Amino acid sequence: MTTRILTSVNNPLIKQIRKLHRSKERHGQNLLLLEGTNLLAAACEANYKLTTICYTRQWQERHQQLWQKLTLQAGQLVLVSPEVLAAIATTVNPDGVVATAPRPTAKTPDIRKIKLGLTLERLQDPGNLGTIIRSAVAVGVDGLWLSRDSVDLDHPKVLRASAGEWFRLPMAVSQDLSALVKECQQQGIQVIATLAQAKQTYWEIDFQRPTLILLGNEGSGLSEELIAIADRQVKIPLSGGVESLNVAIAAALILYEAQRQFSQI
Repeated sequence: MTTRILTSVNNPLIKQIRKLHRSKERHGQNLLLLEGTNLLAAACEANYKLTTICYTRQWQERHQQLWQKLTLQAGQLVLVSPEVLAAIATTVNPDGVVATAPRPTAKTPDIRKIKLGLTLERLQDPGNLGTIIRSAVAVGVDGLWLSRDSVDLDHPKVLRASAGEWFRLPMAVSQDLSALVKECQQQGIQVIATLAQAKQTYWEIDFQRPTLILLGNEGSGLSEELIAIADRQVKIPLSGGVESLNVAIAAALILYEAQRQFSQI
């Protein structure tokens, strides 16, 4: 275990970490960027290997117990000045710790084991994706698929918004959502598309059957292709004058209706 003190933002290691703000670099270096105490605690709880931890002395003094745990699973510990920490963080007011970790190997959900799954098409906001992941874990979703033209699954804000639940959900980026949906149907999974103009409400769906829920882009919703191949289309009833809900809120409502039905089995 190596401990170093860094005060220059021009240090090669710091420059390397700063590059992880960009998707291309995260993929190229095959590293995640983890920020903040809560996310680091979640990684520790999940026994997720960490490559480098950069921390300030003030952070270390405030979090001695977590610090001791992290020292057991980090390859490199680097004490940095608050100025250096601010330079490698993507948040405006970082709390004193940033880490890198290997990007996970594929943890593709097993379609044969899906009782409740989520498919997200062209989702663009990392906060929405992280919040959906958090809700999905809370209700016991078995797997989540994301279209390739969506926000990066490992975007730092996705990880933060998931409140650490990112480590617990089987997820994959699908190169062909239509093919995935058809494969689920062949396995006997009903496919439910969310659509503002649908005639049925999500309350009318039997979620005690294996179900795949389709949610679309924040502005334009699902593509016509996915809507057409879904088994059923549902809406969330809204009061007059309200056009739509935030996609993360919509996902939570539908997922908790599924959980309510599960609890009655």
